[in-house]
Amino acid sequence: MPSLLRPRATGQGATLGIAAPAFAVEEESLQRGVERLREAGFQVRLPEAVRARSGYLAGDDALRARAFMALVDDPEVDAIVCARGGFGCQRMLSGLDAERVRRAAKPLVGFSDVTALLLWQQRVAGLSGFHGPMLERSEGPLDQELQHLRRALAGDPLPPLRGEPLRPGRAQGPLVGGSLTLLAASLGSVWEVETRGAILLLEDVGEKPYALDRLLQQLRAAGKLDGVVGVGVGSLTGCEDARRPQPSAEAVLEEVLAPLGVPLVLALPFGHRSPNLIWPVGVPAVLDGERGELQVLEAGVAAQ
Repeated sequence: MPSLLRPRATGQGATLGIAAPAFAVEEESLQRGVERLREAGFQVRLPEAVRARSGYLAGDDALRARAFMALVDDPEVDAIVCARGGFGCQRMLSGLDAERVRRAAKPLVGFSDVTALLLWQQRVAGLSGFHGPMLERSEGPLDQELQHLRRALAGDPLPPLRGEPLRPGRAQGPLVGGSLTLLAASLGSVWEVETRGAILLLEDVGEKPYALDRLLQQLRAAGKLDGVVGVGVGSLTGCEDARRPQPSAEAVLEEVLAPLGVPLVLALPFGHRSPNLIWPVGVPAVLDGERGELQVLEAGVAAQ
C-alpha cells in the first residue's frame, strides 16, 4: 500500500464535480442537491454521464469508471462529490487508474456504497477522502452539512461529533470505516479495510439486527476487530426487525463491541440519517467514551 497522501485543499468558490458511481440518480434529488451546493458558494460541474441508466446503475461499469476518471483529470474540477450510493462502486474499481487518482489529489466525498470507493482510494491509490453527504435526499444537503463540508474542504478545524457514550475511555488513532456492509464486502479484496490501531466508525441502513451481527462476526473472524483502539457508531437507519424486535440493532453492536475493551460511542451524527456530518478517512482523531465525542485532530486536506 502506498503512503497515505491527503488531497489538496479547496478555496472559496471551488468547483465540485458530481460523480454517479453507483445506483442511477433521481433527477429531482440531483437538481435540488446541485442547487444547494451553489447556494453554499460552490461552482458545480455536472457531466451528462451522471444521468445515464443501465438497469439499476448509473450507466454500465465502463461508463461510470470513465466518467469518474474524467472528473479526476479535469483541471477545472477541484473536488468530487458523489450523487448517491446504493450499489455499484465495487463493480467499476478495476476501471480506475490509481496513479492518476493519486496525482490529481482531489477530495472525494461520499458514503454508503461509496465506502468501497473511499477504501480503494485509500488502500490502492494511497489517497485519503471524506465520508460525507451526497445528493440523494429530495431536500438536498442541510445547512449544517454544507457548513461542515466547506470547512473540511478548506482544511479548517471541524467541530466535534457528539453521540451517546456507552463505554468509557479515550482513544487516539486514524479514522477508518463507513458502511458496515461494505467493510465486510472488502475482505479478501485489494481494498480490504485496515483497522489495526484505528478508530473504527460504522453505520448502515436496512440491515436487521441479526444481519448486523453476521457482518460484525465476519469482521471479527477476519481479525478486523483486533487492535482497534475505539469504535464510533453512526446511524443505524431502518435496522429494526418487526418479527424479532429484540435484541435491537444497538444492543447487538454493544454485545459484540463492548468486550473489545475500547471506548464505544453510539448515535454519532453521520450515516443515513440527518445530519450526515463529514469526517476524513485516515486522519488522526480522538474518541472520548466519557463525553461521547469524536474530535478530528488534523485537516483532511493539504494546503496547495
